[in-house]
Amino acid sequence: MATYKGTHGTKIQNYTSDPANPLVGEVWYNATTNTLKVNAGTLIGSWSTANDLNTARWKGAGAGSQDAALYFGGGYGVVANTELYNGTNWTELNDLGTAKYTHGGAGTSTAALAFGGYASSITALTEKWNGSNWTEVNDLNTARYKIAGCGLQTSALAFGGSTNPSTFTALTEAYNGTNWTEVNDLNAARHFIAGIGNINTAAIAAGGNTSNDTGTVNTELWNGTNWTEVNNLNTARDQMGAAGISTAGLAFGGRLNPPASTPSALTESWNGTNWTELNDMGTARYGPGGAGTNTAGLAFGGRSPSTVDATEQWNFAGGISTMDTN
Repeated sequence: MATYKGTHGTKIQNYTSDPANPLVGEVWYNATTNTLKVNAGTLIGSWSTANDLNTARWKGAGAGSQDAALYFGGGYGVVANTELYNGTNWTELNDLGTAKYTHGGAGTSTAALAFGGYASSITALTEKWNGSNWTEVNDLNTARYKIAGCGLQTSALAFGGSTNPSTFTALTEAYNGTNWTEVNDLNAARHFIAGIGNINTAAIAAGGNTSNDTGTVNTELWNGTNWTEVNNLNTARDQMGAAGISTAGLAFGGRLNPPASTPSALTESWNGTNWTELNDMGTARYGPGGAGTNTAGLAFGGRSPSTVDATEQWNFAGGISTMDTN
C-alpha cells in the first residue's frame, strides 16, 4: 500500500500555522489548533472592479496593501502625481519632487521609496515618502530606467533595467535606509521585470524583456547574496504588475509578445516553488501598478492599449480542509 512519504517524499510536517500556498494534496499538522489539514482543492481567486484612479497612467510605481496603497509617478506624458487608495477610493496627495515613469518602488503607503526611472533623462534619483511629502535622498549608484524594485523604505532592492535605450542590465543594488550598495547581479540582464518581495534579502524577479526584445518566462530568487534561477512563469511577458513576497507572489497583466505590445489579463501565483495560472483580470493591460499580497492584491492603471485608470482587487481562497483526527 502506498504511504504519504512514499508518494510525496517526506513525512507529514508539523507547523504552528498553516503554510502559505500549500500544494494540492499536501497534508500537514497544525500544532496550534491540534488539527490535521490537507489542501484538498484547487486554488481559487478572482478579480473584482474597484473605483478608478483620478489620473489614468502607466509605468508608475506602487507600494502598500490592498486597502492602503500608494501609486506615484507614471506616464501620461510624464507625471509626478501621487494617489492613496483606502480600500474604496483614490485621493490625490502631494506630488513627487520630480515627475518620472518606469521607476522602481518599495515600501508602504506611509513610508515609500521611488528610485531610478525616466524624468527628462534616465535618472538615479531616489525619493522617500513620509505619508505627506516626498524628500530627495541618496541616489542609486547607476542611473537606469525600466527598473524593478521591491522591499521596504529602509530595506529595498533595485534590479535590472536599462542604462540607455539599447543596453539591458543585470545590476542589483540594496538600500539600507541611507545608501545604495551594489551587490551581485541577476543571472539574466533584462528590463521591465516584475519585482516581488517585502525586504532586500528575499525577492523574486519574474519575466521581463531581454536584449532581443522578447518577453521571457525567466524567474530568479534572491537570498540576500545571490540570484538563483528557479521555475519559470507559465507564459512569457514583460511589464507585469506584481504583489506579495518571495515565497507567495502574484504577477498579473503584462505584454504577451513585445514589441507588438499586446495587453494580457493573465494572472499567475507563486508558492515558493512553482507558478500556477489563475483567473484572468477583468481588463487586459500592461504596465500596471501593483500592491498587496498574493491573496489580497490590487492592480491599478496601465495601458489596454490606451492608458487606463481602472483599478481591480484580487481576492483568493485556498481549498484547505480540516480532517477528523479522532
